[in-house]
Amino acid sequence: MSSSRTHRTIDAIWRMESAKLIAGLTRMVRDVGLAEDLAQDALVVALEKWPESGIPENPGAWLMTTAKRRAIDLMRRTKLRDQKYVEIAHNMDLFTEDDIDQVLDGEIGDDLLRLIFMTCHPVLSQDARVSLTLRLLCGLTTDEIARSFLVAESTIAQRIVRAKRTLSAEKVPFELPTGERLHSRLSAVLEVIYLMFNEGYSATSGDHWMRPLLCQEALRLGRVLAEIAPHEPEVHGLVALMEIQSSRFKTRVNSLGEPVLLMDQNRTQWDRLLIRRGLSALDRSRKQGRPLGPYSLQAAISACHAEARTVAETDWIRISALYEALSRVTPSPIVELNRAVALSMAFGPAFGLQIVDELRSEAALKEYHLLPSVRGDLLTKLGRYEEASTEFELAASMTKNDRERKLLRNRAAECESKITKAD
Repeated sequence: MSSSRTHRTIDAIWRMESAKLIAGLTRMVRDVGLAEDLAQDALVVALEKWPESGIPENPGAWLMTTAKRRAIDLMRRTKLRDQKYVEIAHNMDLFTEDDIDQVLDGEIGDDLLRLIFMTCHPVLSQDARVSLTLRLLCGLTTDEIARSFLVAESTIAQRIVRAKRTLSAEKVPFELPTGERLHSRLSAVLEVIYLMFNEGYSATSGDHWMRPLLCQEALRLGRVLAEIAPHEPEVHGLVALMEIQSSRFKTRVNSLGEPVLLMDQNRTQWDRLLIRRGLSALDRSRKQGRPLGPYSLQAAISACHAEARTVAETDWIRISALYEALSRVTPSPIVELNRAVALSMAFGPAFGLQIVDELRSEAALKEYHLLPSVRGDLLTKLGRYEEASTEFELAASMTKNDRERKLLRNRAAECESKITKAD
C-alpha cells in the first residue's frame, strides 16, 4: 500500500475511532482536554509506524492500547500514584487485540453518552457545548464546524479551547445525570446528536457522500436517551427523524458511491422496518401532549416522504405547512430555504425562486453552497439553463465534499448541454 493511500486509510480510521478513544480516555483521566491530547498522541504514533509496519488487524484496539500507555506514562511522570493509576494499570489487559471489540461495544459505548453530557454541562454556553462535542465525537475540523454554524473558523477554534479549559477548571464530572440536571442539558445533548447524525448523513467534506457509522452511532445514542428520558417528546422526535432518515441509506448512493437525490431514489428499497420504528417514535412524541418541537416537526416532514409511495403522491402542501411551523419554532434562513423548496413543489418553481432570491441577501448563507444549488435547480425547472449552470458551478466551488462537487458539476454540464441543443 502506498504511503498516501495508507495516510488516507489512517484518516478514515481516525474518524471512526476517535470518539471512542476520547470517551474511554476521559473516563480514565477525567479531563476531556487531556483525553483528546492523548488520543492525538496515539494518532501521531500510528502515522509514524503504520506506513512501515502496516495497519494492524484491529486498529481501534491498537490506538486505545497506545493511548492508555501514554496516559500511564504521564501519570508516572507527574507522580500521580493514586488509586486511579492502580486501577488503570491493573485493567490494562482489557485493551488487548483479542477482546477490544467487546469492550468498545459495551462499556466504552456508554462512555460516549457520558462524554456528550459532560461537554454539554451548563457551565458552558450552548454554542460552546455543541462545538466541543462535534469536535470530539464527530472528529470534525474547526472549519467543518464553522460551516455548520455559519460563522468564522477562528470563532469556533477559540470557543473550543475555552470550553476545554472551563471543563477542566470546573472539574465537571463524567457521568449520566438524572432529574433536573439531565433536563437542563437535554437541549444541547439533542442538538449534538442531531448534528452528529447530519454529518454522517451528508458529510461536510471528504471523499464520501455519507458516513453511515456516524449515523448509526447517533441513532444508538438517541435510542439510549429515549430510555433514560421517556417522557421528553423531543427525544422521541429526534429518534423518529433519525429512524426515518436512516431508512433511505441504501438508496442515497449508487454502485459507484455517487449521490442519488431524494426525487430519484428507489422507494421500494427504503427500509420499511426503520420507517415503522420512526413513525412509532413520532407517535410517542405526539402522545406526550405538548406542541411539536423542532425535531418532531422535522420527523413529521420526513414521515410525509416515507408514507408517499411515489414522488407524485408526496403531500407537498402539508410539508410546506410543517416547514412554516418549524420556521416559527426555530427561525432560520436554512429552514426558509427548505420551505422554499417545498413551496416550489407545491405551487411551482417561480414561487420558490422568489423566496430563494430574497435569501441571497442573508449574510449567514453567504458561504452556504446549498443556496446556489437550490437556486440552480429552480432555474433549471424554469428553463433558464445558462443561469442555472452558473449557480451549480458556484455551489460546486463552495462545497468541500468531493462527491457533491462532482454531482453539482454534472448538473452544470447538463444545463450547458441543453443550451447547446437549443442553439
